[in-house]
Amino acid sequence: MLIKTVQLLLSLSILVLIHEFGHFIAARMFKTRVEKFYLFFDFLFPIPTLLNFAIFKKKIGDTEYGLGWFPLGGYVKIAGMADESMDDSYLNSEPKPDEYRSKKNWQKLIIMLGGIIMNVLLGWLIYSQLLFWMGETYLPASEAKYGISCDSVAMYGGFRDGDIILSHSGDKKFDNFNSIATEILLNDVTSVNVLRDGAPHTVNIPADFIDVAVASRAKKFMDYQIPCIVGEMSKETVIKGKLKEGDRIIALNDSTVTIFQDAPKYLVNLKGKEVAIKFIRANDTLVEKVVVPATGLLGFRPSEKSLNFVHTEYNLFHSFTHGATVAYKRIVVYLKQFKLIFRNGAYKQLGGVGTMGSLFPPQWDWVAFWQLTAFISLMLAIMNLLPIPMLDGGYVILLLAEMITGRKISDKVLDYINRVGFFILIGLMIYANGMDIVRHFLGK
Repeated sequence: MLIKTVQLLLSLSILVLIHEFGHFIAARMFKTRVEKFYLFFDFLFPIPTLLNFAIFKKKIGDTEYGLGWFPLGGYVKIAGMADESMDDSYLNSEPKPDEYRSKKNWQKLIIMLGGIIMNVLLGWLIYSQLLFWMGETYLPASEAKYGISCDSVAMYGGFRDGDIILSHSGDKKFDNFNSIATEILLNDVTSVNVLRDGAPHTVNIPADFIDVAVASRAKKFMDYQIPCIVGEMSKETVIKGKLKEGDRIIALNDSTVTIFQDAPKYLVNLKGKEVAIKFIRANDTLVEKVVVPATGLLGFRPSEKSLNFVHTEYNLFHSFTHGATVAYKRIVVYLKQFKLIFRNGAYKQLGGVGTMGSLFPPQWDWVAFWQLTAFISLMLAIMNLLPIPMLDGGYVILLLAEMITGRKISDKVLDYINRVGFFILIGLMIYANGMDIVRHFLGK
């Protein structure tokens, strides 16, 4: 929990700084005064008049830079506009040349889009750098030759352990194995062709499958099966000194176990008991006995050398071009996921900070951290575009209305609209985080 929390706070801090810097730099570009630039809130959000203090603050020019004490979010206070501090004192004076409300609408539009643009650019930059330094590795769907391993959601959909995925909706092929679950859920796939026990079979997806999958909150409902070949061992493994990397397990006691995912299912009822492991090393068939630990796991990762993964390296130029493609695909996937909220009952699966934190791994993993930070950055860009007052998208809609009609909305009306939007956002935040708390106590 601590590691997940630290990763979440670090990720959000980076994203907030980048987002608010987008507003800040755009405002400065048009000589608009920025009164505050804060990471975290210097008040008890969302109550701007309560516990007003900062851990650190320093005024440079017209701007006060600071670190607030409330460790979620942050803000820039741009002169002449409503923000999270709910300060409406500017309404009591005439607009000054360096205030937001004095600028032209197209300038205001760029100021409001600055944060969203920076979030998109950050997501693109992170994906590009990951590709440059690490390349890209994936398993083609056609190479999952040992079949799939299913959870209860996949079983409900009609899939079975060992099914070899062939195509969908007739003869359309899946590309990346890890995208199969996403494509089924988001592209209205109604049938999948598989090879089951050596014979062709069509899996007809139930009409309510998406609702069941969304309700389960599972990240994915199927995985590729892999032979039970010993790979990297943990420090606590019970097979240390008995089995070696590359040994291929073929049986546990008298039961044939050749697929890695089948081993935990067999061992779960043998905790604290001795089990005989039959395995092949080179041309020899050997047997070693170990006591199954309380975890029900032997303590090793399977070797993936038997699967034909595709790995591509990218130079600096191609990393940026392909990074843009990756970012675009992530945005499309998130937009398709977002529409699921409007399905029957799907809103019940909304989550807040707890749900976001659960995305991070329990061990510190920089690659996973940056991948998630890139995705959340794009996600925040989309969320901020929603046409809800007080979000960037709300400001954008009002500005576009002024530009189309040629009629200016008064500052007092804008302030009222933003206050209404603020309370809508607070309601959504309370609901989403409340659902996290409810699910935690219900164990879901």
